[in-house]
Amino acid sequence: CFVCVSLPIVLKSHILLSQEVKVCSKTVINSCSDCIKSGAYCVWCKQLNFTKPGEQEAARCDTWAQLVDRGCMEGDIISPNNIINLSTNSALSNIALDKEEPIQLRPQEVNLKLRPGLPKTFKLDFQRVEGYPVDLYYLMDLSYSMEDDLRSIKTLGNELFNALQGITKKGQIGFGSFVDKTVLPFTNTNPEKLNKPCAETERYCQPAFGYRHVLSMTENKAEFEHEVNKQSISGNLDSPEGTLDAIMQAAVCGHRIGWRNSSTRLIVLTTDDGFHMAGDGKLAGILEPNDERCYMDNNLYSKSNEMDYPSVGQVANQLEKNNIQPIFAVTKNMEKVYRELSKIIPKSEVGVLSADSRNVVELIKNAYNRLSSKVTMTHDALPDNVRVTYTPLCPEGGPSRDKGVCNNVGVGQMVSFNITVTADECMDSAMSFLIGPLGMKDKLKVILSTRCKCECDEPVMVDPQYCNGKGQVNCGMCSCNGGFVGQKCECSIGEKDESSLRAACQKDNGTECEGRGDCVCGICQCYALQGGSTYYGTHCECENESCEKFQNKLCGGNGKCRCKNCECNPGYEGTACQCKKSNEQCRTPSGSVCSNRGTCQCNQCKCIEGYQRPYCLTCPACQTPCITKGKCIECLGFQTGPFSKNCSQACKSINEFKMVETLPPGKPCDVRDVENCRVFFTIKQLDGEDNYTAQILKTRECPELPNIYAIVGGSIASVAVIGILILLLIKVLFHMKDRKEYLKFMKDAQKTRWSENKNPIFKEATTTVSNPTFTGE
Repeated sequence: CFVCVSLPIVLKSHILLSQEVKVCSKTVINSCSDCIKSGAYCVWCKQLNFTKPGEQEAARCDTWAQLVDRGCMEGDIISPNNIINLSTNSALSNIALDKEEPIQLRPQEVNLKLRPGLPKTFKLDFQRVEGYPVDLYYLMDLSYSMEDDLRSIKTLGNELFNALQGITKKGQIGFGSFVDKTVLPFTNTNPEKLNKPCAETERYCQPAFGYRHVLSMTENKAEFEHEVNKQSISGNLDSPEGTLDAIMQAAVCGHRIGWRNSSTRLIVLTTDDGFHMAGDGKLAGILEPNDERCYMDNNLYSKSNEMDYPSVGQVANQLEKNNIQPIFAVTKNMEKVYRELSKIIPKSEVGVLSADSRNVVELIKNAYNRLSSKVTMTHDALPDNVRVTYTPLCPEGGPSRDKGVCNNVGVGQMVSFNITVTADECMDSAMSFLIGPLGMKDKLKVILSTRCKCECDEPVMVDPQYCNGKGQVNCGMCSCNGGFVGQKCECSIGEKDESSLRAACQKDNGTECEGRGDCVCGICQCYALQGGSTYYGTHCECENESCEKFQNKLCGGNGKCRCKNCECNPGYEGTACQCKKSNEQCRTPSGSVCSNRGTCQCNQCKCIEGYQRPYCLTCPACQTPCITKGKCIECLGFQTGPFSKNCSQACKSINEFKMVETLPPGKPCDVRDVENCRVFFTIKQLDGEDNYTAQILKTRECPELPNIYAIVGGSIASVAVIGILILLLIKVLFHMKDRKEYLKFMKDAQKTRWSENKNPIFKEATTTVSNPTFTGE
């Protein structure tokens, strides 16, 4: 039927259109190895006598199709392909057994030998094992605001263990707590407050601390409940906590925490506040950056007050490096902060706690299900110039075709990823890197090397006369003995080397013989052209068939082509000899050619910049001589101005000038001289670029001289009037002041009431003294 016939044709057309165009971008090619390194689709033809006499051996390097079209046998084409070897390819496990480490990733080791630029794709399978061990580390904020949450956790131990057993029978749980650094301004350093940082009414309060590891991983439910019940609240000053300090130590102190080698590692962080980060330690004078190492002394972080907080990037790096997946169980007010943090930390989840953390068990179960069902493939540090891309083959499709992510992966369900590895350049030696799912120990080891040598590099046995008995054949071309060069070792160079001979065939370090000939023993042998002529010149730079044409004739038929330039016959000119020599159309009425401001070419004026054809008379863009020659007019006509001392030298451009009583009709030029007089003149440009004649009006228009008497008299009168006005003003001010004082005196006089008063310190001039014994007799 028509549909049956047309369908394959349509499909075939679609395939051809979708195929990548294979191009060989050749650079400097001197050997087969150079060819292989220059591009992913470059191949080499080792066939004897493939190149033509004089043709460079670089012609052996091209795409497969091009070489076959040019006559190279497919069996003589060298094209190293990628090689893959599955070194370790054990089957996937279905159930986690006690004695054996479960296998969730296949293959486990791959050896790749890649050709530079040519990608290699292979399939990687992953399957979640049923009953895979889980290690859960409960990391709790014990600042004062978490008091009710601690009470809830003390009662939820049994429920938490049951939830863990529902996930896996091989579950372990540990416990740690944190507050903040015990230095100002993070914690009150008063000895009493350090010992009891809580409120005075609080009965149970432990001393301030940074991070404390309380319980290593255990399967003993009673031990977990016992240790958690022993915990009491603590406190600090500021709102953010030392959260990142605690996460870092829990991640890097694996031997103290008790993380197992083959397990899903979870940190459940519960808090109701934000976190300090790198740089905040400077507020307390702590300048030493965090070094991402374990410092535990008696289960306490011993460098809490000596080392700065880690950065978010450092924490994310250590969590990924140690395959730990954090679950942030935070209060509603902190949800936005920790969701932003979760974007930076791969394979992490955020859940919202209730006011008293009663929902923490359900929160952990939901977060674990989301984490475990999301498979994200990634890799560690790659060697230089190596690229890795992922194409997920998810049952329900991945969220992104290049991120290597599959969602909703159930236990026992296998998902696959196409891994594409590309080495852009040759590598000196083999290198390795790891690929695996985030948050899991299972890794694929990729051992990578590159194929940059041809398998034909070793000499082969052919007729010795092929290289004139002066060399051996490697990859189809002659490798000459010392003292000989050339396509078939035909050139004896003596003490010279091949590079100096090739340099003699290059013009200005360019292409040998301009690409138009072969360099034979340091001399260019030029190729022939289709028309029968040949290239010529020391470097084959010349040829006589590419000159400019006129009326479809080289050099218009009025000259000869010599090395790309026309040599015109007598009586002709122009780049294509298209014009008869004549200047009739270039002559002005005065007889000059182009007003001496241009040249006559092909009977047309070619004016200097600014002047216009046909005779180069006008220059619309040039500045008018009324302005540019004004100082010379002042100097020539009235011997004033800045050029007055060297007028003849400065004003050579005005060849002739006349002083006249009246100017000819028309609008004259006018300028103001140094005496502010207006000078009127006419100026005319003669033949040539800077050649003028001028007529200058003898009479200048000067402003009237000022009246000296009026100016002096006016000045004196003005000074006198101003002086009188000042005196009158002073007199009025004094009068007003005297009047004010007089009125005040009169007012005080009316208030006075005169009465006789005796001075209390006054004494009479005479004093009477009575003698008590005097009787009058």
